[in-house]
Amino acid sequence: MKKYNWHVFNKKTVLILAVVLLSVPVKGQMQGMQLLNEPQELTPDFRSFRNTYFVADRLADFNPETATGKIVYERYNYETRQAFSNMLGVLAPAEPNEFPAGEYEVSPALPFSLEFISPRAVRIRAQSGVVAPQVAAQKSLMLINNDMPPCKNWVYSKVDEGHKYTSPYGSVVITEQPWRVTVYDENGRILTSTNNYEDNTSTYTPVLPFSWVRRARDYSRSFNAAFNLQPGEKIFGFGEQYTEFNKRGQSVTLWVNDANGTQNETSYKPIPFFLSSRGYGMFIHTSTPITADIGKYFSGVNSLMIGDEELDLFIFIGDPRDVLNEYTNVTGKPTMPPLWSFGFWMSRITYFSEAEGREAARQLRENRIPADVINFDTGWFEVDWRCDYQFAESRFDDAEKMISDLKADGFHTCLWQLPYFVPKNRLFQEIVEQGLFVRNTKGNIPYEDAVLDFTNPAAIKWYEDKIRGLLEMGVGSIKVDFGEAAPVYGIYHNGRTGWYEHNLYPLRYNKIVAELTQEIKGENIIWARSTWAGSQRYPLHWGGDPAPTNSAMKATLRGGLSMGVSGFTFWSHDVGGFVDPTPADVYKRWLAFGVLSSHTRAHGHPPKEPWEYGEEFLNDYRDAVNMRYKLMPYIYAQSKHGVENGLPMMRALFIEYPDDPGAWLVDDQYLFGSDMLVAPHFENLEARDVYLPGNHKWIDYQTGKVYNPGWNRIETAHIPAVILVRDGAVIPHIGLAQATKYMDWSNIELKVFSADETTAKGKVCLPADDMLKEVVVNKRDGKAELVSNPFGRRTKLNVSVFDVK
Repeated sequence: MKKYNWHVFNKKTVLILAVVLLSVPVKGQMQGMQLLNEPQELTPDFRSFRNTYFVADRLADFNPETATGKIVYERYNYETRQAFSNMLGVLAPAEPNEFPAGEYEVSPALPFSLEFISPRAVRIRAQSGVVAPQVAAQKSLMLINNDMPPCKNWVYSKVDEGHKYTSPYGSVVITEQPWRVTVYDENGRILTSTNNYEDNTSTYTPVLPFSWVRRARDYSRSFNAAFNLQPGEKIFGFGEQYTEFNKRGQSVTLWVNDANGTQNETSYKPIPFFLSSRGYGMFIHTSTPITADIGKYFSGVNSLMIGDEELDLFIFIGDPRDVLNEYTNVTGKPTMPPLWSFGFWMSRITYFSEAEGREAARQLRENRIPADVINFDTGWFEVDWRCDYQFAESRFDDAEKMISDLKADGFHTCLWQLPYFVPKNRLFQEIVEQGLFVRNTKGNIPYEDAVLDFTNPAAIKWYEDKIRGLLEMGVGSIKVDFGEAAPVYGIYHNGRTGWYEHNLYPLRYNKIVAELTQEIKGENIIWARSTWAGSQRYPLHWGGDPAPTNSAMKATLRGGLSMGVSGFTFWSHDVGGFVDPTPADVYKRWLAFGVLSSHTRAHGHPPKEPWEYGEEFLNDYRDAVNMRYKLMPYIYAQSKHGVENGLPMMRALFIEYPDDPGAWLVDDQYLFGSDMLVAPHFENLEARDVYLPGNHKWIDYQTGKVYNPGWNRIETAHIPAVILVRDGAVIPHIGLAQATKYMDWSNIELKVFSADETTAKGKVCLPADDMLKEVVVNKRDGKAELVSNPFGRRTKLNVSVFDVK
């Protein structure tokens, strides 16, 4: 045996380690190391030899009138099977292991039901055991209506294999033996179906079919809702996900997490919803962790491993627009945030004083950079990050007057805060003494910090009183930061554990601040980082802490696209990246992306103010922000249309063009509303390839050049993003103003973009009444004429024809 000089080896190792630690700052949490608040990955529970698996086998006692019955589950365990040098874990029928024998069901028959919510929506429910009455009676915060009336558009018929329900948009067939639910479109094409044990007899790969698991470690249970994937099927959604846009072939764990950036597989904003290129979507109605193996382990099966003892699953039928509308009918649509929120937000980490905030506002006006918001981040307290809801008296002479003065000049203020309280915080002891914190199993504080328990009415009132004072002082909005660290092993005031409350914490947090702001200000506005299903009701959310790099910018866009196909109309991001000072060329290209997002905020490591980068940069910055302000009528109208229909402002191409196969393949460009297409520049190049969907032409917003659908190589223009307008679109503009409060909505310019089309259409919505109207313009002999003015004398609509080359 070779001998080592362990003394020398250890000294060298320590030296190397010290150099590494000093030269590479630790900025985030590596996942998969069994550390605090890591995502609760469920896959191991469904691949354990210790656990017992109950596989859906056949239907029993079904009542067609109520669409209720029972599923008989057969008992299985994993056992090994050896083939030469390969050892497999395979499912095998299992004998009962309970004592006393005969007192427990070997093959339990458990409740199953279908509920028809709309002509496009069906709800599947199943149980893995007894559900206590008090649990069954709990109202869901995720749903806007917990008592959904049955839809009468579904017609029952008996078929050879079992039972069929049909609506104008599709059908659902329940097969009795083996039990299976199959969903079809209106033409009889299979959209999806549950995976049964018999589906997998022709493969050597062990596949766990539709089933539930009983864990040996604690006897808890959870479902594996396994559905068959069709050839070529693509899956999108699951909230703000930064990995590849199409989730087919990936495994996604839905657990609210401080993602520490935008380039890893965790998410600040997971949403238990997805849509398929096949023509359907699913909402997994639970707040427990979920691991979705979307054909990663076995390419033909989407295994939705759900931490809940009950299955509650909504299936929506239709194209992406139909599915998003149906999903947001169930979980809620946002109301419009105030007009000023669509203006430019100036921020950095952080303005520490009244003088710094006033100086930023002064420079914006002096340099003619339109802006509506000044954000004070972590430094407005006496001690940076130590949130106590009080302006530092040493650095803010008169905070209320500052807020008033800024508002008089067209600036609203936004204040950062969070729901965690460090031991040195003056409020820490008060929170502890009043019992307002999430407890551990001993009843004590589970972390170093006290985490407010938003299931406790007393904690909510305490928190609202702090926020109320700020809003009444004149603050425009509250930055609802963090919210991802609700203790998973905590005991909450409502009696539930973090297994159910961790993912709900952001929804409760969003709801409290948004509703209080609505009560006091009359405006539905927050600036939040974390979410769960239903958070779209409380706009708006931004994309966390990206690096100031090209790859982080592209990953941020993927996150925004993914968020948009998860029911969120509004989403923003840190223009330029958050972590380090931003290189000028990255900042300039990111700004072009940012001003063509639903909301625009420059934020992160200083400098973020454009005048810090030189005169040429400042001029280019001004031009980009000016473009956004001139486009405000388009942005506002498209946002209004989005909230009414559950559509995102940052829109994946396939939402508007589901019949274009190429539209499903693109993840580095987007539609901004329905009529504009944006392809950001992720590198400092002279041109980029852009895919143009549909069967019509596209017109360059900056150069007037006309492009045919399909792939085009398009040169970089002055504002470094490819910006195109659909042929036949009317894009409303407004006169430039330095803040939205100064805009003249009595005069709107309708720019007609027409290459081949002789009729152009667009949308206009006046903030004064929030009524969305369509405008139609006919073009003949190079001239355009408005068919009618839907606003009468209130607003003058001036028509001009965009110069097409």
